[in-house]
Amino acid sequence: MLLLRSFPVSHLLKKRSSASAYSIFRTFNSTTQNENPYNKTLLRTLPNSNIQFYKLADLNDSRLQKLPYSIRILLESVVRNCNGHSITSQDVENVLNWEKTSKKGQEIRFMPSRVLLQDFTGVPALVDLAAMREAISANGGDPKSINPKVPVDLVIDHSVQVDFSRSVDSLKKNQKIEMDRNYERFRFLKWGAEAFDNMLIIPPGSGIVHQVNLEYLARCVFFTDNLAYPDSLVGTDSHTTMIDGLGVVGWGVGGIEAESVMLGQPISMILPEVIGFELKGTLPSNTTATDLVLSITKILREKKVVGKFIEFFGTGVQELSVADRATIANMSPEYGATMGFFPFDYQVSKYLHQTGRDPKKISLIETYFKENDLFMDSSQHTAPCSYSDTLVLNLEEIEPCLAGPKRPQDQVLLKNMQKDFHTCLTQPISFKGYGLSQEKAHQKVNEITFQSKKYNLLHGSVVIAAITSCTNTSNPSVLIAAGLVAQKAVEKGLSVYPYIKTSLSPGSKVVTEYLRISGLDKSLEKLGFFLAGYGCMTCIGNSGDLDKEVAECIQNNDLIAAAVLSGNRNFEGRVHPLTRANYLASPPLVVAYALAGRVDIDFETEPIGISSTGKPVFLHEIWPSKCEIQEIEDEVIKGKLFTSIYESISKGNTLWNELKVNKTSLYPWDSNSTYIREPPFFKNFSKTLVTTHEDLIEARCLLNLGNSITTDHISPAGNIAENSPAGKHLKALNVDKKEFNTYGARRGNDEIMVRGTFANIRLINKMCKMPGPYAIHIPTNEQLPVSDVAERYRQDNTSMVVLAGSEYGSGSSRDWAAKGPYLMGVKAVIAESFEKIHRTNLVGMGVLPLQFMNQQNADTLGLTGFEKFTILSKDVHTHPNKVVEVQTDSGKSFSVQSRIDTDLETQYYLHGGILQYVLRKILNA
Repeated sequence: MLLLRSFPVSHLLKKRSSASAYSIFRTFNSTTQNENPYNKTLLRTLPNSNIQFYKLADLNDSRLQKLPYSIRILLESVVRNCNGHSITSQDVENVLNWEKTSKKGQEIRFMPSRVLLQDFTGVPALVDLAAMREAISANGGDPKSINPKVPVDLVIDHSVQVDFSRSVDSLKKNQKIEMDRNYERFRFLKWGAEAFDNMLIIPPGSGIVHQVNLEYLARCVFFTDNLAYPDSLVGTDSHTTMIDGLGVVGWGVGGIEAESVMLGQPISMILPEVIGFELKGTLPSNTTATDLVLSITKILREKKVVGKFIEFFGTGVQELSVADRATIANMSPEYGATMGFFPFDYQVSKYLHQTGRDPKKISLIETYFKENDLFMDSSQHTAPCSYSDTLVLNLEEIEPCLAGPKRPQDQVLLKNMQKDFHTCLTQPISFKGYGLSQEKAHQKVNEITFQSKKYNLLHGSVVIAAITSCTNTSNPSVLIAAGLVAQKAVEKGLSVYPYIKTSLSPGSKVVTEYLRISGLDKSLEKLGFFLAGYGCMTCIGNSGDLDKEVAECIQNNDLIAAAVLSGNRNFEGRVHPLTRANYLASPPLVVAYALAGRVDIDFETEPIGISSTGKPVFLHEIWPSKCEIQEIEDEVIKGKLFTSIYESISKGNTLWNELKVNKTSLYPWDSNSTYIREPPFFKNFSKTLVTTHEDLIEARCLLNLGNSITTDHISPAGNIAENSPAGKHLKALNVDKKEFNTYGARRGNDEIMVRGTFANIRLINKMCKMPGPYAIHIPTNEQLPVSDVAERYRQDNTSMVVLAGSEYGSGSSRDWAAKGPYLMGVKAVIAESFEKIHRTNLVGMGVLPLQFMNQQNADTLGLTGFEKFTILSKDVHTHPNKVVEVQTDSGKSFSVQSRIDTDLETQYYLHGGILQYVLRKILNA
């Protein structure tokens, strides 16, 4: 396999399969496959090589040139994988006819070239594969038949927390705690690297999965067995889309769906509409790529692009570096699209050279894209192809901005921040409001004593300032800008209050090196931004505890305290339980707000601080120019920097290398483990399908929810509270509070995760009198934690449903947002609309997604959740999108539409889930 870099063969990489993706797919699915009908008509040889490829132009179809570039890559995949069985010539015709079929919800099947995992989602995926090996062994099959059929890359990056900050030894301490906390998980992952072929494990402390993917793992083009084909992937983190900035098609899926791809199953997907987004002009000198992506997020959320591809084109595109493009592509989930794609062009080639890839391979990649009509000329002033719809944005109109305080799509211009925050305080409780009275909104200043000095805290006080997450820590320009703001602030004698939890968690070790070489690291450290770890930390909720004095002041005075982070997610309860106002911002603005100490500052009229000479200092005085940033970037960003960093990645670290594992094909489950347990998904599994679906009779409503319920509301995330059902369960197992760790770290334990499902403190159940993670056990009228109520119903064999509003399941916490409700006993979710991936995952777990029709919802139908629901759904698996009737014991009756959207999904649901379907397919092959 010819790659941009040669992967090191070591303990990290057990074995890469030599079989190509197309041959794997053909041989896995059926013994009655036909030869690919395009082998004779489309297989050609790249110039000056012996490498073959499927040349799309030789289809001799005029529709090809009208196809968006992202759709052309899907076309290449169905052509290459066409076998007359799983993928047919009709699929090829459907993609070629994209202009019409995309408007009709046409299903196609897509086989990605590889799968990307991070450890939060990778552990449960491997747990499921290990459990599948047990199930297949129990049914007389070969455990090793459960094995990745395509390359799988797993980066351990979601386990490190900001336990220590603001000190030179923060990194060392945090990494030591990370290893101690996650010993069982890491040992399990290392077992997986040994037990499964075709799997690469990147050890902890290497970087954020998406930046490692961008800088190192991305192939752009695979050259396997003398066959060239585009790099494409699905990942178990929704921000997998960051790779779209490199001209590589990729998007996030649930762990359930990723597991099926790992096992050789294609993704069943609806051929999407593609919105062409024209960019023109150049960004103003005082703005960053972060300001651009937050503006794009607002625009596209208003456009309602859920389930669609966004493809960027125009003269403005060539003005954006790959790092800028990756920032925009990363936040595709925030603006609701499946992906935000930048086709391959000369900027991508420049980036490949800049990051130290092999020049000969880069030349081959360029040749492939040009020969196969996949190379875009970004200098064109017109759309290069046809699109479902188009948008235009002049980059010169972008202004400095943030997003918040509760959602990434709620853009706030920097000049309006003060007014917007004050308005939010007294607005009714909503995505922009906190519902405070005028008296509480203007409460007195609260004094705290911290490190023997007195400080004031009030609404809007910044208590967390974090340069974190792959969105921005992939981009040298904004990190250098942050360093320059820090440098200029230090020169003027400015400082950050010591109670503010400041941290730097870059996407890769490359960042550390170029900050060190430029000398900017010292200035950041003087303001408290010491290196805290390499991984997704504050943005995922791994922000660690606040100092006791700060935490008590916030709680005792019900303060709307603030976090400012350079991340991509700021949903309620996600960043930290005590920061109710969370703002996304560029790294230099994170530094600025840390210096200011509050978010309700007007930087145009108020000084950011007082200099050592007693003079007021304004933000514009310490803001760097584009020329200053570019000069440093040109000086320090070199290919050899990336090469040297990634050459050492195979060495791991001492703590990782010392982990000892048993080299067995079946995992030795430990019944005493509180981290890794064999899940119950395959309990009573049989080789022959014997289950039949019945109507859902007199189900109880577990939750009646509103709009925009995210997977962060559903899926267990963040720290485990001591008084929560999961915390009580751990205490009963004699686990000390200090050893609780996070839900993310315990995703391999279903007993913990089911107790943490619907446990977000910001959840609002309309059936309850108070907000929070509670439900009503209707027979006794008791209000209890959601999992406790679900367990009572489950014990009584009472089925459950969930009522919800629009955009149910948006967000990034994927697999357990479906697994948790399934294990609770939830049989159906009735919502106004679903986020694409979550809907897919519900089907994959055998939970029925149902959608209100005729602009109805729970409120218009007068549903309270206290009814009994009978759903006539026994035949929903017979064909997609079936309309079924729902009846209540109160006499109401209404129609809903099944959101089992494809023929393949009907099979998944029939078998009780996608993994059961795959298991039976393998056993009966």
